[in-house]
Amino acid sequence: MQHDERAGMLYALAGFSILSVGDAVVKSMAGDWPVTAVAALRFAIGAIVLSALLVVRQGPRSLMPDHPWLQIGRGICLAFSSLAFFAAIFIMPLAETMAITFVSPVLTALLSGPLLGERVRPAVWFASLAALGGVSIILRPNLAEVGWPAVLPLIAAIFFSLMIILNRASAGKGSALSMQAYIAVVSAPILIVAAFGADWAGIDGFEIGMPDWSVVIRCAIVAATASTAHWLTYIGTTKAGAAQIAPASYVQILVASVLGWLFFDDVPDILTVVGAAIIIGAGLYLWRDSRKTASPATSV
Repeated sequence: MQHDERAGMLYALAGFSILSVGDAVVKSMAGDWPVTAVAALRFAIGAIVLSALLVVRQGPRSLMPDHPWLQIGRGICLAFSSLAFFAAIFIMPLAETMAITFVSPVLTALLSGPLLGERVRPAVWFASLAALGGVSIILRPNLAEVGWPAVLPLIAAIFFSLMIILNRASAGKGSALSMQAYIAVVSAPILIVAAFGADWAGIDGFEIGMPDWSVVIRCAIVAATASTAHWLTYIGTTKAGAAQIAPASYVQILVASVLGWLFFDDVPDILTVVGAAIIIGAGLYLWRDSRKTASPATSV
């Protein structure tokens, strides 16, 4: 059992690290192609490949979900979360963007009360206030520098939290592969419409045009790394359990900080470090409290 937990944690660490590598590849495309187009192409590639794999493994009937509206909701949340996150990466340092999005687990716990009917524990309120305090510390200098677009990581975190809640509601309603395929198939058309809509509206900086071949390759790399990362974290979850691997997600900010420093000359300032520490501390406190709360029930 201990071996399975150790192996599960290693799988999860690898998965979360690969996610940050994909984020760095996204940031490398800033200025090469509009963020809307990058997001649209990345998810279009993912939707095509994942759908093909699903048909090969589970047959054509597997493309029809049992609860389509639930999958549509998941896809909408992922589309808006990804668009806001990609845009944030384009304009902000990677580590700071990542640090703000780590408020997502706390928001998920907070929103589970009104949306899923779960009781919101006092620890959730405490962790939420602490995490939002950490976000405000990171946002203050960025708001002064880049303006209101600096809140994009927070918008991404909110939509990602809503997606996690919908994921809970869809648990057991399909295989892990089908869940990935459904959400990509819904997200891709939304992002394609957003990309062409911004182009047709003549918004400056959102003209699509023909991308350089390297942009297409990098979008494919992001699609591949994301799918691989989700697969690794899924294996980690099956071996060690979701509660055990949850803290492993914070390795992303370490990888993001190193990649941002090496490739983009982004060195986190002291406010980012303090804010990130508060957010991560709130998340770890909430995780520990959740395990303590769940332990009596699991021992019965």
